[in-house]
Parts: sequence; C-alpha cells; structure tokens
Amino acid sequence: QVQLVESGGGLVQPGGSLRLSCAASGSIFKISGMGWFRQVPGKQRELVATLTTTGRTNYADSVKGRFTISRDNAKNTVYLQMNSLKPEDTAIYYCHALINERDYWGQGTQVTVSS
Repeated sequence: QVQLVESGGGLVQPGGSLRLSCAASGSIFKISGMGWFRQVPGKQRELVATLTTTGRTNYADSVKGRFTISRDNAKNTVYLQMNSLKPEDTAIYYCHALINERDYWGQGTQVTVSS
C-alpha cells in the first residue's frame, strides 16, 4: 500500500510564504513523477507544478516566478516553496505521484492567503 502524506498548509498574509511537503511511503519500487495540484470549491482541480525524475519542471503560468517545486529522492518527498502568495492562491493543495505505474493523491492541505 502506498500513501502520500502532505503537510505545511495554513493561513498566511498576502506576500507571505509557505512550504508544502509531501512524503510517499509504502511499497515503492518506482516513482516516475511528483507534483502539486490545487482546487477551490466549484472549480476543477488545476495543475500547479510538476517535477519529473529527470528534473524537468512544469509550472502553471499563474505561479511562475513565485513557486518552486523540488524533491528529495532519498526521502521520497516533494516540496512546494510558495513565495509572494496572493489571495487567489487560496485553495486546497493536493500532492500527486506516479508510483509503480499508478496514480496516487494525497489527502489535501488547505492554504489560505488573507489579511
């Protein structure tokens, strides 16, 4: 059984920073890619950032230059450093990973940007 456990969400003022973490555990033989998505009520889940095993990154236009995705392969953990946060970044953030050729999602962590 594979699990993704996220942490690091919370309430932050506009212009502030947060760092999300997502640790994969269980019977892991191969992680092909990891990433972050987000969703607000009434809207579709959208891609925030992804990172392949070769180190290639992909970011949503709305977060380019503000968010950085990184990964610690030894810990099977992916991070999302979020700087210069805006109220429109408020959402539930979900970790995604392609592990053993299957898709896995974390439980989600709330990020609220408000003064």
